[in-house]
Amino acid sequence: MNLEKWIENGIEQLKEEFGEEKVEKAIEYIKNFEVEVPSWVFGNFGGGRFGNYTPPGFARNIYEKIDDASLVHKLTGCTPRIATHILWDFSKDGYEPEYKLVEDVYNYAKQKGISLGAINPTYFLGGSYRGSFTAIEKETRKRYIEQTIFGGEIAKKYGNKLLTLWFPDGSLYPGQIEIREAYERMKESLIESYKKIPKDVKVLIEYKVFEPGTYSTTIPDWGTSYVLAKNLGENAGVLIDLGHHWHGTNIEQIVSILIAEKVLGGFHFNTKYAADDDHAVEPNLQMARIFYELVKGEVICNKERIKNWEYMIDQACGRENRFHAILHSIDSLQISLAKGVLVDIEKIKELQERDEIILANRTFNSAISLCDVRPIVLKARLEKNVPIDPIGEYIKSGYQEKIEKERK
Repeated sequence: MNLEKWIENGIEQLKEEFGEEKVEKAIEYIKNFEVEVPSWVFGNFGGGRFGNYTPPGFARNIYEKIDDASLVHKLTGCTPRIATHILWDFSKDGYEPEYKLVEDVYNYAKQKGISLGAINPTYFLGGSYRGSFTAIEKETRKRYIEQTIFGGEIAKKYGNKLLTLWFPDGSLYPGQIEIREAYERMKESLIESYKKIPKDVKVLIEYKVFEPGTYSTTIPDWGTSYVLAKNLGENAGVLIDLGHHWHGTNIEQIVSILIAEKVLGGFHFNTKYAADDDHAVEPNLQMARIFYELVKGEVICNKERIKNWEYMIDQACGRENRFHAILHSIDSLQISLAKGVLVDIEKIKELQERDEIILANRTFNSAISLCDVRPIVLKARLEKNVPIDPIGEYIKSGYQEKIEKERK
C-alpha cells in the first residue's frame, strides 16, 4: 500500500471513531499551527560543559542561523519566525547590544522568507555571576534594565511585539543572599523596565525551579511569575517552559488555571528527562494533555492572533543533529495537537455529570493515548503542499553535507 492510500484509509478510520467534524477540525488546526524556532538551536551551544562537542555544521553567526531556520520553515510550513537572544545574536562582544546589527538581521531574514519573533534579553553572560535584576550593584541592574528596554524597542519595530524574560538569579547556599530582598529588587527592576517598554509589546516572564542556583531561584514557579506579571500590567504574563518543573508536576493543570484567570501565556516546548530542558520534544502523554487544555481553552490556532498564546521551541542539546531534533520536535507538537483536538469534550462532560470516572478516563484516553493521529498530520502537510516527511526530505537535500563543508 502506498503512503497516500495509507493516509486516506487512516483518515476514514479516524472519522468512523471520532466523527468527520472532529477529524476535519484536527487537520485544519495542524495547517494553522505555528511555532517559533530558537536561533540558539542551530549555533555552537549545548555541549560545552561535557566533552566540548557540538554537532558538525553548526551556525557560526546569526545569519547562518537564519539560513537554517528558513530551511526548517520551507520543510514544515509552520515556523515563519525565529526567536533570538540579544547578546548571542545582536552583539559583537557579548556584553552590549548593537542596534545596527538588529536592522541588518531583520532585513536578511525578510530576504530568506521568515521574520524575527520573540526577543530574549540575555541575563546570564559576562557580569551576571552575582545576579542580573537582583544584583546588589546598581550598575549591574542598570545595564540589564537598559538591555530589557532595548529588547522591547526592537520587539516592536523588528519582531512580533513579544519580549520573553528568563533570569538566572538565585543562590547556591542558605545565607548567600537575602531571598526577600532579591525578590524585591527583581520586582523593582521589572517595574522600571516595563514602564519604558512600548505599551503594545507583550512581556512574558519565565520561571525555573533551579539552575544555576541550586538553593534558591528568584522566580522558581508559575505563581511567582504570575504575581510579578500582575504587578506590571495587562500586557504581561507567564511563560511556561516544559523542562522547568519538578518531576511529576501537573503542567496541564497550571495551563488550565492560567487560562481560567485569562492570563497572557506562552510556551517553550522541549522534553525533560532529568534536570534541564535541552532535549527535543517527544509526543508523550503529558504533551497531548497539555494541548487538550490549550484547545479546550481556545488559546491556540485562532485566526485572530491576539487570542492565541505564544508558542516557541527551546532546545539545544550537544549530541544530536540539530535539524533532525528541531524537525522531530515540530512533528511531535503536531501529533500532540491533533490528539488534543480529537477529544470528545461533550461526551466526557456527560460522563463527568454521571460520575462515570473510568468511562470518562477511557473516553479521554481514546484520543490522548490510544489513537494514531499520523494520518491527520500527514494529510495536513499534503494540503499545505509541504514535504510529507520533513526529516527524510532534509536528509535527501544534501544541506547537512553542504554546511559541514562550508562551516568548518
